[in-house]
Amino acid sequence: MKIPIRNVEDLRWLLGHTGGFRGGYVTDVQMSKRRIFDEGSARDVLADTTVTVVVRYHIRRMARVAKLTMLGVTDFSIFEQEGADCSTLGVIQAECTAGKLRFWFDPQGELYVVCDEAVLEEVAMPVQEDHIREPIAQWAFQSPMADWPTVEWLLEGLDGAGLPCTWKKAKSSNGRQSMIQWEGMVLPAPGAGAIEQAAVHVMLYGPLDGPGFGIVLHVAGTQGQAANRILSCLSDLIVRRFSGQCLVGNTIIPGGEWLSWKTLEQQRWTNADRVEE
Repeated sequence: MKIPIRNVEDLRWLLGHTGGFRGGYVTDVQMSKRRIFDEGSARDVLADTTVTVVVRYHIRRMARVAKLTMLGVTDFSIFEQEGADCSTLGVIQAECTAGKLRFWFDPQGELYVVCDEAVLEEVAMPVQEDHIREPIAQWAFQSPMADWPTVEWLLEGLDGAGLPCTWKKAKSSNGRQSMIQWEGMVLPAPGAGAIEQAAVHVMLYGPLDGPGFGIVLHVAGTQGQAANRILSCLSDLIVRRFSGQCLVGNTIIPGGEWLSWKTLEQQRWTNADRVEE
């Protein structure tokens, strides 16, 4: 989901869709400035300021990570003093006056932005009440496409990649949301030569926020090389076939950029390991 916010009607939709981020919390705030060279003054001048705020929140039994990118920022403040924490949200306030959008992310105005327009990007997934805490290695993907991946398609892709696996369907439980289409475990096939026990939990859900689907992968049990290899292969199969957005931690990444981003992250970790050695 990627929605532009430009006027009063868009703001009403944003506050209605998110519930004003009630009870959520800010995880990231970033500001970037773009400068251009002015030939008349022979110096760099400020061309644009962008502020991005990432919020985690829950609404209608869905866990959501939203990235609100505010463009053409003319006023921005973030103020914390003596241990104050403006990351916890009550309900944000917003208004549109004189062609400007104004966002108050807390009643005291400690996180406040004035901008020309904003863009909302969001990934949502069902709240998993049976998990006490979020898995360490988790990857989520949300797509607006009407056709969904099947278990058989995933297993065929793994087999073609040299990682033959089997499927173990999850037991149904009372109270599970009707939007969950299928759920279970991907396990190395017997005799596949796996050097360690590996299992990846997979859940496909939808539709939500209109047509489309979401899928969540995480390593079940002890995280190891074999399980990470299966998770990595599954994520690659999905982004190569379907358009959408990935969620890693609090970072929302366009599906088309996922493979490049993952390569950069792998290089970063490899370089860090070399430094430690």
